Amino acid sequence: MTKETSLNERHQNRMQRKKEIVDQKISEATQEKGVLVINTGNGKGKSSAAFGMLARALGHDMKAGVVQFIKGSFSTGEEAFFRRFPEVDYHVMGEGFTWETQNRDQDIATASAAWEKAKAMLSDEKYNLVILDELNIALKYKYIPIDDVISAVKHRPSMQHVVITGRAALEELVDIADTVTDMTLIKHAFQSGVKAQKGVEL
Repeated sequence: MTKETSLNERHQNRMQRKKEIVDQKISEATQEKGVLVINTGNGKGKSSAAFGMLARALGHDMKAGVVQFIKGSFSTGEEAFFRRFPEVDYHVMGEGFTWETQNRDQDIATASAAWEKAKAMLSDEKYNLVILDELNIALKYKYIPIDDVISAVKHRPSMQHVVITGRAALEELVDIADTVTDMTLIKHAFQSGVKAQKGVEL
């Protein structure tokens, strides 16, 4: 037996064992329900991942709602694109990042208005997917009571999926989530002096 043949056989055996494990897990995953997904961490891609889910949902003819809590001082490519779809109810409620507004009362009022819009979506079964972009930031700064968010999420329609993004997700929210991803920053172009550019950051 050649070295190459031996390597191929070992690879095939490993993949066969892996397939058995994966198939077993798939057969055991029988529950169907709306899931709560949290994208957090200091790395890039939290909102992008959420909007990827939105694109997938549209591919399945699902109705979706989007509320952006912090972003809002500039138009993004995601907003420009997804507003083209009547199936997407898109609301930009923020007035810019917290270091730009520098006004806590204003930020609380803006976040509260956004939360009212989000609560309406979370209680409406016509929305198959609800994205609450940068809600974690509003919760971190206590612009919105965490207990209100947990209650609304827990009492939403049973098949409604929810995605919450933003750094520093609170432990209370992580505890009730179905899927949590922590985006880890390795490198970022901005740190090397590269400005935000359309199609990449905007």
